[in-house]
Amino acid sequence: MTSATAPPRAKLPGQFHYLWSASLISTLGDGALLAAIPLTAKSLTTDPQLIAGVATVGSAPWLLALFGGVVVDRYDRRLLMTWAQVAQAVMVGAVAAVVSLGLTRLWMLYLLAFGIGAAEVLFSAASQAFVPALVGPDRLEVANGRIITAQTVSQQFLGPPVGSALFAFAMPLPFWLNAITFALSVLLISRIRRVGRPVRTTGARRSMFAEVAEGLRWLVRNRLMRILTLSAGAGNFCEYMALSVLVLFSSQVLHLDARGYGILLAAMAIGGIVGSIASVRVIAWLGARTVAIGAQAVCPIAWLAIAAVGRNAVTVVALFTAFSIAVAVWNVVALAARQRLIPDELLGRVTSASRMLAFGAMPLGALAGGYIAKEFGLIAPWVVGGFLSLAVTILTLPAMLRWDDSE
Repeated sequence: MTSATAPPRAKLPGQFHYLWSASLISTLGDGALLAAIPLTAKSLTTDPQLIAGVATVGSAPWLLALFGGVVVDRYDRRLLMTWAQVAQAVMVGAVAAVVSLGLTRLWMLYLLAFGIGAAEVLFSAASQAFVPALVGPDRLEVANGRIITAQTVSQQFLGPPVGSALFAFAMPLPFWLNAITFALSVLLISRIRRVGRPVRTTGARRSMFAEVAEGLRWLVRNRLMRILTLSAGAGNFCEYMALSVLVLFSSQVLHLDARGYGILLAAMAIGGIVGSIASVRVIAWLGARTVAIGAQAVCPIAWLAIAAVGRNAVTVVALFTAFSIAVAVWNVVALAARQRLIPDELLGRVTSASRMLAFGAMPLGALAGGYIAKEFGLIAPWVVGGFLSLAVTILTLPAMLRWDDSE
């Protein structure tokens, strides 16, 4: 890939801003839910494995992302985004009604997490495949940086404290907020004009499995995409080992209440905001390869440092800020490389194959984290995740050093 082919202040088309605004609004509700679901689960059980199970189920749909990619390459991507968010609004609204009636059960949170996750798989694949058609190949870093910044500010910085405050006031409120934000997002997406040619309108349609295999073959044969995907999967596995039981870590190790947990999540997002905003300039200055290697080195160091000295919220936030800066710039690099290198007719399938392997590691990490926390304590997932992440960084370093910034 090229390092940053567009200037940091490049103007983006008006149609892009509808997508950006929809992402900003819907992820605000997602952020509220990010705090509300674990807090609701904690009100029903304190078993680390059961609480980690919510994160496991919520990320499990990524294991089916390959088939979502076929759908994205077959149908109108704008309409797919619309219907995915309609489904999310309906599901969250139904759970909000149940919570309002005081009938909440843990299995309901599992169903909600799975349903929201399944719709998100489809929405995110369609959204990422739609961006190149909206902005063109020369402005991908700028567009992706702005989307990731908006999502980080809304979902991780603003949403969690709002969600935890609403939860403390009345348990159903964050669920109702999320349903409303999904509905507003649908209205914004409906304003986007259809852009570019239909994905495929002629020729005999092959079986879904044949199309899945085509996407997988492209991914396996492309060296850069293969390495980035495997690195992302390993990183997500290690990250989710600790984050799946973070609600217990915050209460039992950091001694925070429900509001404090929401504030902790928001504070931990600061690095993601900084990294997303600075990503275009950093990539242009250092090059994609240097940024990716540096980001991979920071992550395990931050995780191990939290395990060693993270016994208060300020220390954890400071260390996690370094981690999230690294993750944010790495995501912009990887996303732009993917969108630039993958042919448009394969973009949905290859993107979904990559994300299936990367995000499919999250439920496995959550399962492992819940077991490790239950057997060895709430510090142990940070230790194990940190050492595993360090091992992956070392093992992939030779391949990363061969990354040509012109790719």
